[in-house]
Amino acid sequence: MRLQHILIPAALCSLVAASAYSEETDRYRLEKSANGYVRMDTRTGAMSICEERTGQLVCKMAADERAAYQDEIDRLDNSVKALDARVAKLENSLSARLESQLPSQEDFNKTMGYMEQFFRTFKDIVKDMDKEDGDGGKLNQKT
Repeated sequence: MRLQHILIPAALCSLVAASAYSEETDRYRLEKSANGYVRMDTRTGAMSICEERTGQLVCKMAADERAAYQDEIDRLDNSVKALDARVAKLENSLSARLESQLPSQEDFNKTMGYMEQFFRTFKDIVKDMDKEDGDGGKLNQKT
């Protein structure tokens, strides 16, 4: 009974591995040409020119693919340059300059001290005015 618990998962794993291996081996198609070989990726359609060197197959992208690849590199390079220019422009914009001119923490604390002093003095003035009225700040109501 225990042997069955081991053999079934092992068989399933080997089937999955075999199908993955089969998929990879069927992915590329190699054809003999006058200068060597042409390798085609059956999934993407990409083609490479291959030649045999010291017992190994060395492949390079086909010329039209290399041009398309270089065009994509150039497009991405231009995009990066445009983004860099935009970031530099934003960093130097008016809002960035204004933000850099905000008061320091020391200046802020000093201003808050002035405001606190102003409001305490104002509160004391209001208290003195209430005392002068003699009614303690209560209004006489007529009904």
